Amino acid sequence: MKYAAAAIVLPLALIAILASEPLRAAAEGSGAWDAKAAASYLDARQEWWRSWPNAARDHDTVCVSCHSALPYALARPALHSRLNETGPSPNETKLLADVVKRVREWRDMEPWYPDQTRGLPKTAESRGTESVINAIVLSRRDAAAGALSADGRQAFANMWAQQMRTGDFTGAWAWLAFKLEPWEGSKSAYFGASLAAVAVGSAPGGYASSADIEKNVGLLREYLRKNAAEQHTLNKLMLLWASTKLTGVLTTTERDALVAEVFARQQPDGGWSTASLGPWQRVDGSSLDMKTDGYATGLATLALQQAGLSSDARVQKGVR
Repeated sequence: MKYAAAAIVLPLALIAILASEPLRAAAEGSGAWDAKAAASYLDARQEWWRSWPNAARDHDTVCVSCHSALPYALARPALHSRLNETGPSPNETKLLADVVKRVREWRDMEPWYPDQTRGLPKTAESRGTESVINAIVLSRRDAAAGALSADGRQAFANMWAQQMRTGDFTGAWAWLAFKLEPWEGSKSAYFGASLAAVAVGSAPGGYASSADIEKNVGLLREYLRKNAAEQHTLNKLMLLWASTKLTGVLTTTERDALVAEVFARQQPDGGWSTASLGPWQRVDGSSLDMKTDGYATGLATLALQQAGLSSDARVQKGVR
């Protein structure tokens, strides 16, 4: 199982804690919540990622990876108001500049992992993965600003151009597969499609209901619904989050069954363990660590809160 050295544990937990006022107050009152320390940690880990030679990409940009830089991009803005920040932190600014640059120069940018050096079909996987990540980063940024920017629209255009229209992955995107679970594994295309749904549903100005993307959104919904039953619980958590942003992804009955599955995986201490959310195996055959961790707990509490369960005692226990 892959656990990145960069910021992965705290980011989604931050979003979960900051997602609702009552739970935020509870967290602050517990004495265990230090927003300044959290920001310092996140910024330091992102700065390390930017300086890591393996993260460097074409045109002096840096990879926005699923397991480190993307969680940072999604979570760090949640601390702005808490810390009385007037705008993005320096590392956020650099990350956003990279994303915008790659969106604007999409056709001239070398893919993250070209076929010529990494083998087939890494170019297609890189393009599909990056297009979704660029879209969700700019969509969430623009949602905070209240209007979809020209760069945001271009990111979506790039994303839709990469959407699969044939075969088992119709409606989804080719996704990086390095046999590294859970973000770059056999079922990671579903993770990516869920991110795309969050991006589309988060975009301001009613973008999700735009007539010119109706067919694309329809294919995305169909893929998510058709393949939901065979997903592991981590991907189902992503689906639950996506369903709170994009309508028509889950029925009420399906949602209730998914929520019950998530709660069934909750640990006695109130948290969740990433290792228990899928059929993972370590490449060296060693035993998985089944203890509660920040990533699974953050994702679970985020998805459950967004699904309207903030007042549920089990969710509050997860936040604590």
